[in-house]
Amino acid sequence: MTSRLSSVIFSSVLLVVAHAFALDRVSGANETFNIEPGARSAALGSATMAIDGDYLGLLSNPYQLANVNYGWASLSHTEYYEDTRYDFASGVMPLGEGQGLGVSFGRYGANDIPYIKEGEPLPEGDIYNTLSIADYVFSVSWGRRLTDRIDLGVSFHGIYRDMDQSGWGFRGDAGLRYKVIERLYVSGLLKGWTSSATTWESGEFEYTSPEVYLAATYSVPVPYLYGKLAFYWQGAGLFHEESRAMTFETDEDVGARLWEDPLDWLSGGKGGIEFNFDFGLSLRAGLSSFTTFQSVTAGAGLTIAKFLKIDYAFESHPTLSPVHRVSVSISPYLFSNKPKAGTPEAYVPKRTRLTEEPEENDSMEESGVEIQETESVQEMASESDASQGVVLEEPEESVNKPVIIESDDEVLE
Repeated sequence: MTSRLSSVIFSSVLLVVAHAFALDRVSGANETFNIEPGARSAALGSATMAIDGDYLGLLSNPYQLANVNYGWASLSHTEYYEDTRYDFASGVMPLGEGQGLGVSFGRYGANDIPYIKEGEPLPEGDIYNTLSIADYVFSVSWGRRLTDRIDLGVSFHGIYRDMDQSGWGFRGDAGLRYKVIERLYVSGLLKGWTSSATTWESGEFEYTSPEVYLAATYSVPVPYLYGKLAFYWQGAGLFHEESRAMTFETDEDVGARLWEDPLDWLSGGKGGIEFNFDFGLSLRAGLSSFTTFQSVTAGAGLTIAKFLKIDYAFESHPTLSPVHRVSVSISPYLFSNKPKAGTPEAYVPKRTRLTEEPEENDSMEESGVEIQETESVQEMASESDASQGVVLEEPEESVNKPVIIESDDEVLE
């Protein structure tokens, strides 16, 4: 009897929960979390997982906080099609050596959208009722250096959705970055270790299963151009099929998993290339999808006096209008203090001569100096010898001078 009663109660609870929350597994729940707000990452094909030092990319790269040495405040603004905007802000601070904390807040939405309620007549002129829809994103991230080669990052994101009905969502991420050799890093991110879930005002509950992503970066110094060249790559998801189509004409273009078709999986990735000059200028280009060259991205960045960074990005799309993105980062500490010794900001690149042949003017000046020095040495030596010769010459002549003795035998004429 007791066992039967327990079964009835348990079944009733399941029915109530199922009725209250319609559990729907969807693709792309809380997709706003996957939109990269930073201009630097956007110019590099949005390969944010592979990029270090872009603190607007904490939603996908929390382990970079292990290398934070100063506090930074960052802002970005993006103008999308049809007056849709994405404004984002983030702040990071070190928590000691090899550890950092970051917080982020953003708004993605559109304002003044005209609408007509069902059953109402069309208004005359340009007088319409308007509404606004938006996603409000907030995030907390933490990173720590575990060893000389491994960095750990953990983050938790929340979202409030204000549309025709309101809703709340969340997602937790965890990632690792490993230093393979000097200047070569590989990264892995478990996106949605809590799953990515949203609950709506109507009682509907949506979620997306966890997914794993891989990324890599490699940099090489270029002394001839006084800078450094870096390559960034971020792959598609490992365990779930993802759409490769960017034209919205069909939903049948679904990408294969890594073990099903490695080449197709690689085509779903993204990447970019960046050249950083020693004087602070950076030039960037990339592809947000390797499936088409119509997803090309480009941009530039400028670092002023170590404490101010300004970035711009241009993003093309095969169907939608191009996107322009601007971001600014500032460090209050570096504004009023010198960089700490041993940090990358304190590094001063050495300018070495790339050829051993001196210029003609320099060689003439150097040869002239050598001739003058040689002549002066010779003059000093001759003066010294002359002075010594005067002293030694007289005794030498007095000794070797023949002695003439006059006698009576000599005939004088």
